[in-house]
Amino acid sequence: MPVPVPALLFDRDFAPEAGRAITVAPGLQRVTAPNAGPYTFTGTNSFVIGGEQPFLIDPGPDSVAHFEALMAALAGRTPLAILLTHTHRDHSDLVPRLKAATGAPVWFGGAHRLSRPRRSFEINPVARESDWALVPDRTLFDGEILALSDAALEVIATPGHCANHLAFGIRGTPDLLSGDHVMGWNSTLVSVPDGSMSDYLASLVRLQHAGYRRYLPAHGGPITDGPAYAFALQAHREHRNVQVIAAIAAGATRIGDLLKIIYPTLALPLQPAARMTLKAHVEYLAERGQIGLAHTLFGPRLYPLPA
Repeated sequence: MPVPVPALLFDRDFAPEAGRAITVAPGLQRVTAPNAGPYTFTGTNSFVIGGEQPFLIDPGPDSVAHFEALMAALAGRTPLAILLTHTHRDHSDLVPRLKAATGAPVWFGGAHRLSRPRRSFEINPVARESDWALVPDRTLFDGEILALSDAALEVIATPGHCANHLAFGIRGTPDLLSGDHVMGWNSTLVSVPDGSMSDYLASLVRLQHAGYRRYLPAHGGPITDGPAYAFALQAHREHRNVQVIAAIAAGATRIGDLLKIIYPTLALPLQPAARMTLKAHVEYLAERGQIGLAHTLFGPRLYPLPA
């Protein structure tokens, strides 16, 4: 019998209490930055985990108010390290200020890089939102265990949203810091060449079997049943693949055609993100020989393949 697919229900009722340290589990605090927006929801969630010498995860935007809120949450403690789930600026721009103030090193999954080489004349839509200059003091790798005196984090590589994305499982607990890979308020933006739909789907499957139940994302509130929600996200993206194939079979030849067919009532401010993710779907399907794709000076040209 087919496995029932859980409904993909977004939680947009999260009350972040920006600027306050909120305890979400023993030894784990969340501080939400004041950078709410169409792509950041209620703002970037920073996390402080551990006691005497903690980790600080995803410092967020370069905001004086958020810097002061994080310093208050640290309460005089020096972090063992500043960790990043990835190097988009809404997660990393506060690193230099925090590093100067605390002396803590910064650890993440390597310098920002593309998921595939950029094609001639191709524009990377999220280039300005990416922190290309930031260099880690230590590069983290999949499977590493980062130990504190009272906690330990498992490094889980989750590329897709971008190439160097990591999640952090809190060992001995049900909790996983899922960054932007899994968020409860919306599906994740996948923008090529920065991201990769193939990697994103594979990372969703990886997390479903990682052994953590509650996901704590970098935007929005906790996800109570993370594996079920990740499975629903996977099914949502696979359904979108089916819609793209059907639209191309019906005559769609451009990304704009797909947008009109698949998102006929989408609000104008959200259309650029939808275009980016549709392009990622198109590349994914073309790589698997399910549609035809030609790269032109005027953007991707789409066509059906013979049955």
